[in-house]
Amino acid sequence: MGLTQTQATTAPSQTKRTLAEKVAHTQSLLADIAAKHSPAVFASSLAFEDMVITDMIAKAQLPIGIFTLQTGMLHAETVNMVNVIQSHYGLTVTQYTPDTPDVEQYISTHGKHAFYESVDLRKACCHIRKVKPLQRALAGQKSWVTGQRREQAMTRTTLQEHEFDEANDLDKFNPLADWTFNDVKTYIAQNAVPYNPLHDKGYPSIGCEPCTRAIKPGEDIRAGRWWWESADSKECGLHIAEHGEHVTHEDEVD
Repeated sequence: MGLTQTQATTAPSQTKRTLAEKVAHTQSLLADIAAKHSPAVFASSLAFEDMVITDMIAKAQLPIGIFTLQTGMLHAETVNMVNVIQSHYGLTVTQYTPDTPDVEQYISTHGKHAFYESVDLRKACCHIRKVKPLQRALAGQKSWVTGQRREQAMTRTTLQEHEFDEANDLDKFNPLADWTFNDVKTYIAQNAVPYNPLHDKGYPSIGCEPCTRAIKPGEDIRAGRWWWESADSKECGLHIAEHGEHVTHEDEVD
């Protein structure tokens, strides 16, 4: 169960490529995914990085479906991005929600905000609201695409552009793996890409509302995610690789 890097491919070093070259490479990779790894879907958290990929999919009219995990605890601004994508690009974003009995059981047993109490309870909430819906979203697919970047967190420094997701038994692609945050913002600006307004309010990384806060000047871009936890535990389980009893947090999407 988990991710392996047996099929991993690493793009040229970001220090050797201009943004224009990164854009061209990403566009080519997405086209290749659509042509050779279909059916393919894109998991969007409706944040900056994901809007870059959405823009590329839309402009090239690629047959890559887009979905998001509607956890039931997202900011109103994030939820509205589904409508923004529909109106701006004419694309449908499929929303996957958690199973109601699972949510009710968690709340009755632990309390709605028990995720503040321990990492285990927080991850249990993430499993119900994200991991299980993701499994349904990926069922029957051959590959999936994420907006993850190596620069986002210490848990993602080894992120590969292409790997095999053993847990879900399909190929996984991270086209923006070597993009910097500045690359993302520059692409957004140059291409007039619509984006989540929370980014203008100090939220470079956006997840569920109770688990995300605005960051202070100089803080790490992931500092606002699960801010009460240590940096090495800040993953929700969507992209955790398990090898026997050893668990490594190799990368994560949102």
